[in-house]
Amino acid sequence: MSENRIYMASPTMHGDEQRFVKEAFETNWIAPLGPNVNGFEKELAEYIKTGSAAALSSGTAAIHLALILLGVGEGDIVFCSDLTFSATVNPVTYVGAKQIFIDSERDSFNMSPKALKKAFEVYGAPKAVIVANLYGTPAKLDVIRNICDEYHTPLIEDAAESLGAVYEGRQTGTFGDIGVFSFNGNKIITTSGGGMLVSDNEEYVNRARFLSTQARENERFYQHKEIGYNYRMSNILAGVGRGQLLYLDEHIVLKKKIYDRYQEAFADIEAIEMNPVPANCKANYWLSCMTIKKDSNVTPLDIILELEKHNIESRHIWKPMHMQPVFADFPFVMEDGVMNRANVADNVIDMSVSRDVFSRGLCLPSDIKNTDEDMEKIIGIIRKCFR
Repeated sequence: MSENRIYMASPTMHGDEQRFVKEAFETNWIAPLGPNVNGFEKELAEYIKTGSAAALSSGTAAIHLALILLGVGEGDIVFCSDLTFSATVNPVTYVGAKQIFIDSERDSFNMSPKALKKAFEVYGAPKAVIVANLYGTPAKLDVIRNICDEYHTPLIEDAAESLGAVYEGRQTGTFGDIGVFSFNGNKIITTSGGGMLVSDNEEYVNRARFLSTQARENERFYQHKEIGYNYRMSNILAGVGRGQLLYLDEHIVLKKKIYDRYQEAFADIEAIEMNPVPANCKANYWLSCMTIKKDSNVTPLDIILELEKHNIESRHIWKPMHMQPVFADFPFVMEDGVMNRANVADNVIDMSVSRDVFSRGLCLPSDIKNTDEDMEKIIGIIRKCFR
């Protein structure tokens, strides 16, 4: 395997990142916090048009703090997106609460509002709802928000994958009581590792900053009245983020170009469908995904293995949370009913949208540094699988 590696998504640096990092070195702001942290928080909040933001060590840390801010604790119930990465739902366990997973809709692969409504009808109001925007495409955030408001339930919007995406003219991350972003290495902009908690409620953001710096009281000595966390972003990494944020719009344009190229290239292959993007939103196209129709003799694994032969990275769509061994005993709500351990043997499980999307879907190479030749190579290999 001597061919150069083609990644699914890797960091793209532009040079401005070094300018902010260099400034941090020159002023000796190496320790956590500093001008870059303050600047990154302010600039991101202005970009998405929200009240304020707290720069943190990861998106997972942001969800953990969001749950604490909303008072979620031991024995509480939280409704969560089923088709997502485990980082969306793991923090529910951190605080001693219990997840109930909500199935997807076919329109966007995101949380189904109908299934969410069903969950409220069956279980009553949970302590919170966590909705994730999958692969950069917004969920039906207005409908989900309205359902939560009807039941007086706070909403956490996991926009880790959707920074820069717009729904009904409004930036994702701003529909929840609290929004969360991630800047891991493969995200649309990166700080290597890091995240952000955002909200129009300044009290939430101020308390997140307090808790994320070990809950240290404002005294001359070290005093702590409650348990805190070491969750703040470093001034160095925030400098990288400030430089990356300057190019977010450019990255979105390039990501969409990749999606459009795949869509055009596979238009004549009936078995292939690209991941849906509803008309009332503007996705950020973080990852381009495809599903393969059930009657095809080609599977996602066939394509993944064929691409691997040429040193090209791809992967399965997220495995749903209700299918994960660690959550095997947790309830899962679909539009037409609830599945749990008691009825797991019933064929009701086979009707879930999230399971179906997982079984037929894969994420395609979506690196904005891919050349035209790279794209032609990827497309050619996939097309050969369907001959």
